[in-house]
Amino acid sequence: MYDYVRYDLKEIAFPSSLPNPPHIKPRRKLTWHERWLVFKEASRLYAASWVRDIGPDLRPNDYKKGIEDEGKHQGENATNGEKEPSTLEDLAVAARGGMETLRPALQRVYMTRASAYKDALKNFILGYQEGIKQVMEEREGKGDAKSQQQDDVSKKPN
Repeated sequence: MYDYVRYDLKEIAFPSSLPNPPHIKPRRKLTWHERWLVFKEASRLYAASWVRDIGPDLRPNDYKKGIEDEGKHQGENATNGEKEPSTLEDLAVAARGGMETLRPALQRVYMTRASAYKDALKNFILGYQEGIKQVMEEREGKGDAKSQQQDDVSKKPN
């Protein structure tokens, strides 16, 4: 009973994680100064994320890509003149608006996913049915050939 409480019960209550695989190299621990720098940068980005347009000063690499993409895709967005917000941006804006605006946005996301899954399942079923049909036709073709061979063998005089 003593060993159970000491070893097994402890493992049940507070399970230890699995060890890392052998190919994983452990990283060095950050110094207090490095931790402070990471915290400071994360706090700055978090505070800036509450603004609708983060701007090129916070994410210069994203804006460079955006300028290059505009040149490539001008024909697609020429009709409305502005890019359409992504689903994630739409949800972020809705989340800031409260539950009244978040619920319809989430419903749109779920309905889009549901229709995508439904279409994928429908296409899978159609493909599966076509595959079964082909296999059955092949079997029928082989069955006819076998029956003809058997008829030919039985008709041959010995």
